[in-house]
Amino acid sequence: MILLALWFILPALLQKPNEAEEVQRREANVFVYRDQNRELEADLKNSLIGEDQYKAEKAELDRRLLEDVTAPEDSAAPPKPSNTFAYSVALFIPVGAIVFYLIVGNPKGLNPATAPATIPNAGTEQPGPMTQGQMSQEQVAANVDKLAARLKQNPNDPQGWTMLARSYMMQERFSDAASAYEKLTALTANDADAWADYAAALALASGQNLAGKPTEAINHALQINPKHQKALDLSGSAAYQAGDYKRAIEQWQKLLKLLPPGSDELKTVTEQISRTKELAASKK
Repeated sequence: MILLALWFILPALLQKPNEAEEVQRREANVFVYRDQNRELEADLKNSLIGEDQYKAEKAELDRRLLEDVTAPEDSAAPPKPSNTFAYSVALFIPVGAIVFYLIVGNPKGLNPATAPATIPNAGTEQPGPMTQGQMSQEQVAANVDKLAARLKQNPNDPQGWTMLARSYMMQERFSDAASAYEKLTALTANDADAWADYAAALALASGQNLAGKPTEAINHALQINPKHQKALDLSGSAAYQAGDYKRAIEQWQKLLKLLPPGSDELKTVTEQISRTKELAASKK
């Protein structure tokens, strides 16, 4: 058993760190995040989950990726073990095991005839704390600040700006989120999602007012993708705020055709159109 233990331990101690493996691991994690994010959005569109569950799971995905993205640079790299340390471990394991057993063990127990029967003490296992594996608000805020600092050193990172913007949105730091999305749209000018999210952040930063720059961002998103659902929804809302009920109805009707039958979103948009039609009729 000692030889088997050394077989597993020594190669790990003697092996040199491989930075390429760490990069590959992080890239794989980002790929998994994107895949999970697409599946989550598909579940929402297909009414498999509700809006509240979507937001909760989306926030958890963003939290996990943020923690993973910031971890490599935030923690100090462990010192590279020397061969002397590895050989010391190889010597200590067998010697230490034998000495320890002779002190606290029961050599007579090796004889089945004299070994006492033992009964597992069920129910004595103590569960870990409820917060284990979870991040506090302070830890999240610290990681967000570290990501922001890192992006100052490497501003040409679209994935980083996306994570930073969404993290600011989670913290309701809408002005900071808008600034992050502005950086993102500069790097990904043909990304309709980025422009629509930028518009939403701008609107929230100005008290949900969609006039001005938010409307410009919405129109930019629709130029890239005329069937972008979030952009169509925001476009209808912007027209409604401006008193242009005809355009609001037109944009929401376009959105209506893209929503899954029977979904909560379809019902909500249908109600918006009905109320807007009544309001437009009362103004005549």
